[in-house]
Amino acid sequence: MMTEEKFYPDRERLVQALANDCACGLQKGIRDRGAASFLVSGGSTPEPVYRELSKRPLPWSDITVALVDERWVGKNDSGSNQAFIEQSLRQNYAGEAPLLGMKTEHRTAGEGQGECEHRYSRLVQPYDVCVLGMGSDGHTASLFPHAEGLKAALDPAGKQLCSAITALPSKVTGDYTERMTLTLAAILHARDIKLLITGEEKLCVYREALLGSDELAMPVRSLFRQGQTPVTVYWSP
Repeated sequence: MMTEEKFYPDRERLVQALANDCACGLQKGIRDRGAASFLVSGGSTPEPVYRELSKRPLPWSDITVALVDERWVGKNDSGSNQAFIEQSLRQNYAGEAPLLGMKTEHRTAGEGQGECEHRYSRLVQPYDVCVLGMGSDGHTASLFPHAEGLKAALDPAGKQLCSAITALPSKVTGDYTERMTLTLAAILHARDIKLLITGEEKLCVYREALLGSDELAMPVRSLFRQGQTPVTVYWSP
């Protein structure tokens, strides 16, 4: 297991620390090859991190921001991760960053998978920084427990970067059961994975994930059971 824990007494310190660490990873990518890639997740938890990062005077025009996953909805829908990233990260200095989205014009995620795969195949590997979250059900990205398409998407040796997922309806998914997600294999192409969680409930879920081995029941376990890419867990109450 390649997992490091960075736990903080409050969210303000967590936000500053994670923003600093992301900025360092992106700057390293710029130094190494003149460009960097930043894989980002949606959700309210990383929003203050993105807003803080947007104020950092990085060479954002050389940093491609790419979604980790997306609900299969239009850009004007309240559930769109692309819209969320536009409103949170792509502000201030970071407004210059190119954004790679997943949603296509296709009717279903399954039909759009080929185009999504083509888009992401042009993103230079290894990805420099990948920010993930975790749900109370143990999902990460849009890798949901026992979802249709999950087993193939969790294959660490898989060749696909993107996978259409149909999640089982739950309180966590809401009405958004049709998704596009990066596969585990794609996520493991990152130099560094940063898993962001907050609150006591998520801490309990995280500890449960560490103790068990059933990845289909708690897909986030796949991050902790691999030995390819370092994972840093950031937590605060």
